Amino acid sequence: MKLPGYFGANAGLKALALVAGMLTGADSIDDMAGLRHGALRKLFTGTCAPSTLGSFLRAFAFGHVRQLDAAASRWLQNLAAVTPIVTGIDDLALVDIDDTIREVHGYKKQGAGFGYSGVRGLNALLVIVSTGSAAPIIVSSRPRKGPTNSARGAKKFVSDTLATVKRLRSPTAKGMLLLRADSAHDVSAVIKAALRAGAMVSITARLNSLVKAGISTIPETAWTTPMRSSTTPPGSGSPTRKSPRSPSPRSAPRRRRANKSLDASSCAASRN
Repeated sequence: MKLPGYFGANAGLKALALVAGMLTGADSIDDMAGLRHGALRKLFTGTCAPSTLGSFLRAFAFGHVRQLDAAASRWLQNLAAVTPIVTGIDDLALVDIDDTIREVHGYKKQGAGFGYSGVRGLNALLVIVSTGSAAPIIVSSRPRKGPTNSARGAKKFVSDTLATVKRLRSPTAKGMLLLRADSAHDVSAVIKAALRAGAMVSITARLNSLVKAGISTIPETAWTTPMRSSTTPPGSGSPTRKSPRSPSPRSAPRRRRANKSLDASSCAASRN
């Protein structure tokens, strides 16, 4: 990976400095100055000024972020091969997608804006994978540009993430692969991306007039108890209507969500 011009010089040193800063507790560009104070000066030599590291981060384009995504995916696969971080993923893989907002400060903060949280912040899509016998882990994240709705960019993000999850499983895995999300991701593009990747889908649907009309056509005898996963406590299943033809996501009125999300920065250590 190469960054253009002056800001891309000594990229390895700058990248390692950012990692070291975050390991020592830095959560902003200004905090990166901590590497130049106290005994850390003996441990880290030749560290860059915080302003230099900030310029380095701002030189990243989306193509560079995609390269980092690919490297992170390979690193996760190699880690899973030697540690039990995804034990049981062949039997059950629960993939949860959602967005997160972090408040930032400074009126000129790149990509920041106001959204449904009511604060100026940055937004990113996150995917967490859980199994029946391993703790949940974040397997991928994706920034978006400008104030936007939660589902923006989710189609490609779901495709990429499910491909990573499938590589974490063995080729002969037969257990459930389930994508879960809230109603912000109740769009046909996200659902189709998950189905193409071979995953089942559990997404909260908006209760609009078309959905209500579809439910009303299902007979009372169609109620059934949903299948419980190994992570669901016994007796927690609630009756659910099962219909051979449920309303299509495309049939719902095309309306923008009132709560819009914000843009995201690909680096947590950036604040004006």
